Amino acid sequence: LNTHRALVGRIALAASTKALSVEYPLSPENPYPAALKDCLTAYRWLIEKGLPPKKIAVAGDSAGGNLALSLMLTLRESGEPLPAAAVLLSPFTDLTLSGDSYKTKAEIDPVIPVKKSSNISISSYYGDNDPRDPLISPLFADLKGLPPLMIHVGENEVLLDDSRRLAERVGIAGGKVTLKVWQSMWHVAPKLPEARHSVKEIGRFINTSWYGI
Repeated sequence: LNTHRALVGRIALAASTKALSVEYPLSPENPYPAALKDCLTAYRWLIEKGLPPKKIAVAGDSAGGNLALSLMLTLRESGEPLPAAAVLLSPFTDLTLSGDSYKTKAEIDPVIPVKKSSNISISSYYGDNDPRDPLISPLFADLKGLPPLMIHVGENEVLLDDSRRLAERVGIAGGKVTLKVWQSMWHVAPKLPEARHSVKEIGRFINTSWYGI
């Protein structure tokens, strides 16, 4: 996937590992649950090839962060082994758009405009399903039993509260979560110096999850 190849490559290098990038299908042509099914297929393929779950970390940004969470929730409910860790970059966890930052950050977020057209695009993903469905908006899921999570988000983006609220709820559920809010940053800006520091932290987190170092 050309849009994310560089970012995926940098994270793989930082973690001294290989990466599988999933080019999941997009709505409106492929609404929920098409993308989630493709992510499940990719994860199960890794397991079938003999890669132990304790040596897998899943990661995603924005909608990909949503799918990483939904993937783990689906695996947990079906009794399948979970990955060792998950990295979420500005994850889109609440498709009802109920977080305060959708209003307080709307004027300063240069990447994700909150307007009617955006809401229409979001609804085209979940269609006739309830946007509070936990596999559509993982913020509303039972978040017990997930592997350690690392969440990075920008201070100046409308998705800020999707990350803050998720971290709070994971903590309440007894999970391990690290939340970092990058000051004066916006949504997944991979070419900035702060992004390079973020990728290094992600690499260390993945290695700690795998090897305890």
